[in-house]
Amino acid sequence: MAMRRLPPLRSLEAFLRVARLGSAKAAASELALSPSALSRRIGGLEDFVGKKLFKRHNQQLKLNEAGEALYASVAPAIDALADAVAAHMDDSRVLRLRLGMLPLFGSQRLVPRLGELRRLYPMLHIDVDTSGHAEARLGDTLDAAIILAEHPDPALHSVRLDRNYVYAIASRELVESIGPRPDLATLNRQTILVHNEMAHSFDAWKQALGLTDLHPQSIDHIDSGPLMLEAAAQGLGIAIMHDDHLTRSGDERLTKLFDVRVESPYSYWFVCKPRALETRAVRLFHDWLVEANI
Repeated sequence: MAMRRLPPLRSLEAFLRVARLGSAKAAASELALSPSALSRRIGGLEDFVGKKLFKRHNQQLKLNEAGEALYASVAPAIDALADAVAAHMDDSRVLRLRLGMLPLFGSQRLVPRLGELRRLYPMLHIDVDTSGHAEARLGDTLDAAIILAEHPDPALHSVRLDRNYVYAIASRELVESIGPRPDLATLNRQTILVHNEMAHSFDAWKQALGLTDLHPQSIDHIDSGPLMLEAAAQGLGIAIMHDDHLTRSGDERLTKLFDVRVESPYSYWFVCKPRALETRAVRLFHDWLVEANI
């Protein structure tokens, strides 16, 4: 029987990346393509199926009805193909896990404990990816991830790793200048530092302190926990972070402002696609992580 004509696999890969990440720019970056090269690959798939798959507006790509239907049909088949090929790969020497996580979790909590995992499973090696969009990349460029979220996607297998409290953290000099009691006028003159993954943490802190009318001079968003801690230590603002971040940093330049404990809307979660737990690398890491209580 003659083999049926297949669509260009590189075009399918580009289509799936854009659909999963929700961003042509992020997809192009992951594939190491220019925007025009990514567009050509998408165009090649659209030519093959004979219909447009995306809505295009101001250089943004969003799946249209035909694109949604194709994605629903193709994505599971591509995932199954990847699993089938992986099952025939020689893993007698190395088990490899592609793990997404935030840099601060990696540096403070995971990497210091990885020696334990290596002693238990010398063949298990981990490729760490801190570039973001972890949930969207599961089953594609990531096998599993540790994310900071309120609630993970319910379609994923997820395990809550902790419960946290939000604190305002600043340099000792700034805390001393602000004083021991919240003063709205003084706080309105400050800069607040908020992590991109913890957008609601500042609102939770304001409400707990009864400062709903607080409108700081600026709210600066930073996508790196280590950079937030260093910015706070340099007196560049008040960082709204978890108490665990401060405690594990061991940075004597920093201290808590007002020392008021606020329950955080966010927790760290281990997440993966349910079928990923059938692979040995994911299962070994998952079971160790839960037992290790990191």
